[in-house]
Amino acid sequence: MTATEVLQLAKKNELRQFDLRFTDLPGLQQHVSYPISQLDEESFEEGFGFDGSSIRGWAAINESDMLLIPDPKTAYVDPFFEVPTLAMTCTVIDPITRQQYERDPRWIAQKAENYLSSTGVADHAYFGAEAEFFIFDNISFDQNQHSGFYFIDAEEGRWNMGRRENNLGFRPRYKEGYFPLPPIDHYQDLRARMVETMIRCGLNIECHHHEVATGGQCEIDQKFDTLVKSADNMMIYKYVVKNVARRSGKTVTFMPKPLFGDNGCGMHVHQSLWRNGKPLFAGDGYAGLSQMALWYIGGLLKHARALAAIIAPTTNSYKRLVPGYEAPVNLAYSRRNRSAAVRIPMYSASPKAKRVEFRPPDPSANCYLAFAAMLMAGLDGVMNKIDPGESLDKDIYDLSPEEMKSVPSMPASLEEALACLEDDHSFLLKGDVFTEEFIETYIEYKKKQEADAVRLRPHPYEFALYYDI
Repeated sequence: MTATEVLQLAKKNELRQFDLRFTDLPGLQQHVSYPISQLDEESFEEGFGFDGSSIRGWAAINESDMLLIPDPKTAYVDPFFEVPTLAMTCTVIDPITRQQYERDPRWIAQKAENYLSSTGVADHAYFGAEAEFFIFDNISFDQNQHSGFYFIDAEEGRWNMGRRENNLGFRPRYKEGYFPLPPIDHYQDLRARMVETMIRCGLNIECHHHEVATGGQCEIDQKFDTLVKSADNMMIYKYVVKNVARRSGKTVTFMPKPLFGDNGCGMHVHQSLWRNGKPLFAGDGYAGLSQMALWYIGGLLKHARALAAIIAPTTNSYKRLVPGYEAPVNLAYSRRNRSAAVRIPMYSASPKAKRVEFRPPDPSANCYLAFAAMLMAGLDGVMNKIDPGESLDKDIYDLSPEEMKSVPSMPASLEEALACLEDDHSFLLKGDVFTEEFIETYIEYKKKQEADAVRLRPHPYEFALYYDI
């Protein structure tokens, strides 16, 4: 939509307020609301002021004044607010220089798209993310100087099978939640309401289903789109899932590993490059791939350990990325084999369906940063003709220790991932997509606010291991 069309939409639907949304460094969406009378065509050029110093990972207090510039193409009617409200996603600019703010994740994603076009390699990068999540009935947690705990409960959790009262049974067994019908799948109707709401917000939904874990693990799949649009859509996706669940008395988390002993939540990301309306990843090579696609895979695998800090960016991510379990920690590629970090889906022979699927990411990632970083790694592979090596079509978990020595793996912790990013990030700096200052800020934030914060606190299980030592 254009600015004029947005104003017409607001008038037609008798909207009384508008809500401006943007994303902080860790990936949480923020917002501010105004009466609809404050919105006119000039607003899309002039923007709206706010204090950037209060946003996580952003400006110092002496550089706090910033402007939100609404993107009319992102406008939709919010499905949850009591007062009829127009919602729009924004980019952020400096009010003095009128330049884009370099720590705005959405601007970084936009720069990645611009860089792709400037290379001549392709004119569009398409991304399709499959984000998994858990639906719980109750969550409580706390951490202070003398205590720390979390407690999760879910009506669907297998651990409730022994409950004496109000127990109708029918719960997925651990690691057996993929794809049972109701009544084992408790959330068919809830997911259907989520899907219907997403469609009203403009998302293109392909399917939804229960996932592997007990306790309400689910997935809703969107159709692929361009990089920035897919990231915008993922923010709407999370917003809708959380709020539809809350209206039903449930709570949703996108944490990668909230439950011990069952599957964690991944966000497998399908990627492809196109030029002049034609797919560039289809060819006569391995698994029907082009040489460009193989080089793109080479870039993803070469830089995967550095990418980890952005695509699996939490300490909890590395409770999921554990060798020998369900997560693809081994850096190899294969057709169909889901134990490889890069999989080539073989559902369709159509050249338009040819893509690569990168499996280590999880939904705790800031999608603007994650999609941009993966594109930059893949492009580095294409432009430097990085050989991905031999494909690995065996089950990686069945390989002998000797065979496993030749297969590199993802980092084992956020600290290790951040060290890898510190050592290997020049590919992200090309085209000024990521800046050195942003990378330094990101690493410092993640170390201090997350990695060190967790490392300094006693873990409850340490008392079980060591209290009587």
